[in-house]
Amino acid sequence: MEIFLIKIIIAHLIGDFFLQPTSWVKDKERKKLKSGKLYLHVLVHVVLIFVIFLSFDVWKVALSIGVLHLIIDALKSIFQTKKNARILFFVDQAFHFSSIILVWHIFYKGYLDISFINETKTWILISGALFLTMPTSIIMKVIIAKWLPESDDESPKSLQNAGKYIGILERVLIFVFILTNHFEAVGFLLAAKSIFRFGDLKEAHDLKLTEYVLIGTLLSFGIAIVISLMILGLVK
Repeated sequence: MEIFLIKIIIAHLIGDFFLQPTSWVKDKERKKLKSGKLYLHVLVHVVLIFVIFLSFDVWKVALSIGVLHLIIDALKSIFQTKKNARILFFVDQAFHFSSIILVWHIFYKGYLDISFINETKTWILISGALFLTMPTSIIMKVIIAKWLPESDDESPKSLQNAGKYIGILERVLIFVFILTNHFEAVGFLLAAKSIFRFGDLKEAHDLKLTEYVLIGTLLSFGIAIVISLMILGLVK
């Protein structure tokens, strides 16, 4: 990856996440295209290009980034509602990074090598990671359904589907740890989860619930470790 692309990305990260106060974001959401903060925010991005590159010779790059950033943020402000705000955040960032790559390609003849997409190794890794998310959650649910404690109702103190997503995250982390040969991190993850769970189980005074949680945790870790080792063997 060339230094020019890295510099443009750094300018974007600073402008969007460090130099954009929450008050600016709210002002843009409320006033949309009439918001002065929208144009001030774009100006910050343009200035950052000059600062990061320490040169005024990049004015074409700065102007291009500014115009594209204005268009993307303007469209976001027009179409954003409370219901789609979360997904539009990620769509917005995807468009910003795409525009950065486009500008880099036009002015610096940059080229991203994406030939790895057609490699068997890549698709093996993707299939392994995908299997450890929702498919494994469903498999585990089927396996341990008969041990589900009768008192295991949805608690108002528990986030909706939190357990499912925690399980997915831990399995993906195990997948990454094993593929990068950091097996000790798997033990650390298990210990960390045990510590957090210990307090809840101790207060519950419910042997069945404790056994149910242990079965779920060990099953989740076990599947993740086995699949990760299989994928590691295949890609090697």
